[in-house]
Amino acid sequence: MRASTSAGFRMGVMGSLSKGWHHFCTITHHKLLVMRHCFRVGLYWQGLIHDLSKYSLTEFRVGVQYYQGNRSPNTAERADIGYSTAWMHHKGRNKHHYEYWIDMKANRDATFEGKPIPTRYVVEMFCDRVAASKVYQGSAYKDDSSLNYFKLEQSSKGEILFHPESKQLLETMLTWLAEDGEKIAFARIKHDIVCVRYTTPSTRKF
Repeated sequence: MRASTSAGFRMGVMGSLSKGWHHFCTITHHKLLVMRHCFRVGLYWQGLIHDLSKYSLTEFRVGVQYYQGNRSPNTAERADIGYSTAWMHHKGRNKHHYEYWIDMKANRDATFEGKPIPTRYVVEMFCDRVAASKVYQGSAYKDDSSLNYFKLEQSSKGEILFHPESKQLLETMLTWLAEDGEKIAFARIKHDIVCVRYTTPSTRKF
């Protein structure tokens, strides 16, 4: 009895260590891809600090527990308990997610809405989504993968609280990638958006 219990414990520990290592490799691979993408478009500081909260205990613990390798652990946690503690921690600390920019309307209106997102974070969002598609799709990744996921996301039930100007800017960059390929799209984003510090009418902040 003791022998079988001890063996089970060792197997559980080894399994957790294995999932921990694989999760660390996955998020680090993703982070390095985003960093390279950000560097290519001229967002050096954002490339360096991208997704550091994933290494915090709150997020990393969930990532290990729900690691599957072919989808986000946050999705698995949400399917298990109905919400994701790691995602709620993450979205409140990372400005490249549109969910960070959801707030109540002004003038004593408690309705929530998506606020305009400064351009630099929409560009980082683009880099993040492209990197995520590469990590989770592997050899099946194509230049239109991130655009296709974006369209699938927009067709979901319920209202997505994403400011229309910020959403349009993201879709434009994803379309450039899908139609022109990575080399041309990244160069265009750097020269037409980042270097000129482009802003939308509502945002007015790069």
